[in-house]
Amino acid sequence: MRLDLDRLIVHEGDIVTAGGLMAWTDLGLKLVDRYLGSEVMLETARVLLVDPPGREQRYYSTFVPRLDHGDRAVLQAQHWLHGLANGEASLERLASQEGLEQRTFLRRFRKATGLTTTGYQQQLKVNRARELLQFSALSADEVAWQVGYGDPGAFRKVFVRIVGLSPAEYRRRFHA
Repeated sequence: MRLDLDRLIVHEGDIVTAGGLMAWTDLGLKLVDRYLGSEVMLETARVLLVDPPGREQRYYSTFVPRLDHGDRAVLQAQHWLHGLANGEASLERLASQEGLEQRTFLRRFRKATGLTTTGYQQQLKVNRARELLQFSALSADEVAWQVGYGDPGAFRKVFVRIVGLSPAEYRRRFHA
């Protein structure tokens, strides 16, 4: 069985696993669906006042960057990226700042973080956007501009790819 951090329920053959504090509800609904059908599962979810299965773990998880990799140049670049309020740092700028060739820096960055510099910056921006969507009254377009996207459409695409929900859906679900 393979670990999949984006899913609440993983089932392969006869083995079904669930993660999270309230995973028993998701697991129970999955088993009701498997053995009694979708109608009974949906009715059970309604009676229990819980969302039916179909949710994903990534709705709830945030980006936690890896900082214990031991590559000093990459770590310095990470700290610098975290300090950028809403700007974008090019690979060229990051590499020259650390005194490395672009290909060398990108290879080391990817090895240390598991992401490209662009992917890393997208994760940071989406993390910040989640906070703004949860705790502010800014529109989705204003959130996009706050986190450094000039094109709200591009922001929405990246947000959906990373989170699995549109900014509007995310706000509806998680607004404090």
